[in-house]
Amino acid sequence: MSAFNPRHKIATRTRLSEVRYEIRGELARRARELEAQGRKLIKLNIGNPGAFGFRAPEPLQRAIADHIHRTDPYTHQQGLPEAREAIAAFHQRRGTPNAVPERVFIGNGVSELIDIALRALLNPGEEVLVPSPDYPLWSAATILNDGRPVYYRLDRDNGFLPDPEQIESLISSRTRAIVLINPNNPTGASYPRELLEQIVEIARRYRLLLLVDEIYDGILYDDAVFQPVAPLAGDLPCLSFGGLSKVHRACGWRVGWAVLSGDPLACGDYHHALDLLGALRLCANVPGQFAIEQALHGGDTISALTAPGGRLYETRRALIEACRASEHLALVPPAGALYGFPRVVGPAAQGFDDHDFALEMLEQEHVLIVPGTSFNVPYRDHFRVTLLPEADQLREVFIRIDRVLSRRAEAAQARSAVA
Repeated sequence: MSAFNPRHKIATRTRLSEVRYEIRGELARRARELEAQGRKLIKLNIGNPGAFGFRAPEPLQRAIADHIHRTDPYTHQQGLPEAREAIAAFHQRRGTPNAVPERVFIGNGVSELIDIALRALLNPGEEVLVPSPDYPLWSAATILNDGRPVYYRLDRDNGFLPDPEQIESLISSRTRAIVLINPNNPTGASYPRELLEQIVEIARRYRLLLLVDEIYDGILYDDAVFQPVAPLAGDLPCLSFGGLSKVHRACGWRVGWAVLSGDPLACGDYHHALDLLGALRLCANVPGQFAIEQALHGGDTISALTAPGGRLYETRRALIEACRASEHLALVPPAGALYGFPRVVGPAAQGFDDHDFALEMLEQEHVLIVPGTSFNVPYRDHFRVTLLPEADQLREVFIRIDRVLSRRAEAAQARSAVA
């Protein structure tokens, strides 16, 4: 037997080379290096309310504290019975068909449940229709579960709304599911009922599972209205995702849930697969589950933040005004969620590369943003910022962004003059 070579590299899974997650990737690692050097950064890459001074509502904190003595044992793999009852009751009020505790799955955040949902569904080479731009975990989880993401466009000229005809044109014999993110991350689009009804009908015709990420369901601005998909789907199998991370500002508690609706006979095997995979990881974080009932059936704590004068609303207003005032930026105003997705336009867009721009913003202006290509789009002229900082801080960020874009525009015009 030959001696072990300590410099021999351990091979990693090949499909990891296809996965992108720049939200916490190379730029974020560079940001940590700069912070270690003593630089103070404004980090707008992650929708993490607690990092910007938000706190989970006090009644939710108290619910965990009051039940901490019950949190030592494992619970059922699908979650605490009383927590699943609270989620089922919430969905019953929405009109979700067959919303019963037995069809509720609680996980360590929606992220874990997305992975489980796709692992339970996909055979090698099968396809999932995913929006472009998407939240990149959807693409990553599809790839890592041996599936293939097939992207349907969210067209900025149509308010980043999907086109049902284009979705239908992408369906093949290998298609298993359609992913909807509503309100959308990163664009902030909120989908109208009529559009969702058309997509549901497509899923019904082709017998596709609907995977509906509704984690931002309560974060809406102005006259935007949230329309849940499950009530429209009726007996069509639909898996609806929600959690405490965003609306209830409790990301670190890692509490998410998925509700499987539709015809019980059609969903039976899939239900058992979800249950098996949940059992293999034993159970989700227990303490946070005691906050679910208070979160879903207690007082509304998000509307004051998203109404005029509220912190999220005023930061969104600052984003809209900054983009409107800039000759280098265009924006589809977000109707919901926690993000803006501006586009670079005009001379500054000539030869523009979103990753290079994000690196320049980090190195020279000490601001961390996410390149638009991180969200699986074919164009390179967008970037994403979160709406979580105070409005004045976001205004300062866009002063710095405009400064960099002005330099780029001047350089582009100088090149044109020489040519």
